[in-house]
Amino acid sequence: MSNSHSNEISEFCLEGRFLDFVIKDGFKLKGLLLATSEGECYVKLAKHLRVAFDWRLPPGTWLQVMGDKKYDRKTGEVKLKAQQVMAARRDANRENFPASSCPRLPASSSTDVKAKPAKATILVCQKSDCVKRGADGLCQALQGALRDRGLADQVTIKATGCMKNCKAGPNLVMPDKTRYSRIQATQVPALMEKHFADSSVNQKQENVRKVAMPISSTATI
Repeated sequence: MSNSHSNEISEFCLEGRFLDFVIKDGFKLKGLLLATSEGECYVKLAKHLRVAFDWRLPPGTWLQVMGDKKYDRKTGEVKLKAQQVMAARRDANRENFPASSCPRLPASSSTDVKAKPAKATILVCQKSDCVKRGADGLCQALQGALRDRGLADQVTIKATGCMKNCKAGPNLVMPDKTRYSRIQATQVPALMEKHFADSSVNQKQENVRKVAMPISSTATI
C-alpha cells in the first residue's frame, strides 16, 4: 500500500501553553513543545515559521496553533505540523485531542532533537548571506568550543532570521547581548575567552588557542 493510502492528512487547531523550543543539531529551530490538557505535545514548525519565529517568546504564553495533522494508519502515529501560530486567549474554547493523538517528543532521534532549557543563548544569523560567509562553520566551531569548556549543557546556540546587517555577516549575538559581525570560526576561541573566561567549569583554558586577530578588531555593533 502506498504512503498516500496509509497516511490520513487533516487539519488541526489546538491551544496550549508554550514550554520550550525544540532544537535540531544544537542550534536549528525544529518545533515547539506545548503543555495541553492531555500533557506535553510536540508540534513541528513549517519552514516559513522556523525562519521568522520570535526567540523571545516567554515560557507560559498561551498559543493557538493551526496546521496539518498526519495520521499513520499502520503505526497509529500522529504528527502535527504548524502552518500558523498566534497568541491565544486563556478563556477561549480549546480543542481537546485524545491522548494518543497528541504527539510527544521522541525519547531519542537520529537528528539529535533536544528540548532542554538553556541558561544562556548565543544567537547566530542563518539567512543566506550569512551562511555564504561562513555561518554554518561558525556554529560548528561554537559548539566545539562550548563542549571543550564544559558549557554545552549551560549555553545553547540558536539560529535566527536576518539581523539586518547582511553585508557584514556572519552576525551573532552573545548571551550578554554583545553583537558581532564578520565573525569567522577561527575567532571563536577569542570569543570564548572574552565571554566565558570566568566560568567555573572544566578548566582547560591552557588548551584553548587564541587566534592571531584580537577580538577587539572584529566589527562590534
